[in-house]
Amino acid sequence: MSLDTKAFLESIKQAKEKSKKRKFSQSIELIVNLRDIDMKKPESKIQERIELPHAVGKQIKICVFASGELALKAKRAGADLVMDRGELQSLAGDKKRRKALSQAYDFFIAEAPFMPLIGKILGSALGPKGRMPAPVPLSANIAEHIKKYRKTVMVRLRGQPVLQCRVGTDEMPEEQVVENIRAVLSRLEGRLKRGFRNVESIYVKTTMGPSVRIKVR
Repeated sequence: MSLDTKAFLESIKQAKEKSKKRKFSQSIELIVNLRDIDMKKPESKIQERIELPHAVGKQIKICVFASGELALKAKRAGADLVMDRGELQSLAGDKKRRKALSQAYDFFIAEAPFMPLIGKILGSALGPKGRMPAPVPLSANIAEHIKKYRKTVMVRLRGQPVLQCRVGTDEMPEEQVVENIRAVLSRLEGRLKRGFRNVESIYVKTTMGPSVRIKVR
């Protein structure tokens, strides 16, 4: 498969042109249809956190479970929510709050000693969504972790042989969107048994617009 930059740029431009103007910035989404994938096999279930070259425009919301100095550093680094052990334990008997938390944040980071408690209290809420926290040591540079996750997307393959993720917005330079797409496809190539031979087709679309196929050879 030939991933021609010109073809990517042309498809992104078409997707933006075919989408009605909105009063808000629309996301640009990448859709990859796969072939010759046996979805019944465990190895076919892809779940990848991919750090992109450029932030996708939408504010990625990050929750950090930490205490003491690490919690203070997380707050200074701009974490959207920092929960200590007591606040985490308060969720144990509140299924509604656990569900709301799992839906409100894109990524979770946790001080390593918190992980057993998180598994017990939030495992059923975060696990199925692929959002269990990334554990970090007490000495972690939490600001760098938060910065990394601001540019990260989750790519999951479940049930159907289709992958979809946000790769930018309609206000971003199109060249940056292309670089983000390449980062996703590069990781995907490494995860698929036959690489790009397992890719049937690739599309881009805006949030409210129609899909436009990227012409690849």
